[in-house]
Amino acid sequence: MKLYGMPRAPNPRRVTIFLAEKGIPIEIQEVNVAEGGNRTPEYLAVNPRGVIPALVLDDGTVIDESIAICRYFEALHPEPNLMGRDAKEIAVIESWQRRIEFDGMLAIASVYRNTQPLFANRAQPGGGPDTAQIPALAERGHLLLPGFFAMLNQRLGESPYVAGDRYTVADISAIVAIDFARWIKVRIPENHANTLRWHAEVTDRPSYAA
Repeated sequence: MKLYGMPRAPNPRRVTIFLAEKGIPIEIQEVNVAEGGNRTPEYLAVNPRGVIPALVLDDGTVIDESIAICRYFEALHPEPNLMGRDAKEIAVIESWQRRIEFDGMLAIASVYRNTQPLFANRAQPGGGPDTAQIPALAERGHLLLPGFFAMLNQRLGESPYVAGDRYTVADISAIVAIDFARWIKVRIPENHANTLRWHAEVTDRPSYAA
């Protein structure tokens, strides 16, 4: 079994934090997206979509979405539980997980990939055809982010963690999104006391350094 990814890249990092929380060691093969490593024939032979992370199982099966990879390991190693123990908790965690992805991570990615010279001809993730940057998408991403941070701060005023009373994969996605936002020079607003309280707690967990 091997995990293909890139240190500190947002989606691979969700998986490595998840695995660290569960204490699961795994072989990691670095794919340097900044240098186009995900578009090489060698990597496209592993994952034709050209995205990271990708988990290759011993039987050759490839799983290439971060949360799908997390679900695989959750099923194999159910404790400590990070994705829900009953129908209600599973649904609540998934709901917040999706909100973070759609309202936060996608907005940040729209800004980053449509402004960085590094991605001038590959604004769309993966190994597909060259795609030009669209400045309007970056502008829209910036417009959406205050709402994301406000939503998160409100939620963390109601609950100690994103999806409830305990740390879950939703917290992993949220902290990765917040760290990703720093790549576009966006930080937690100083008056968001609830998010700052939560941030101090989750970044103190050993898994955060994974």
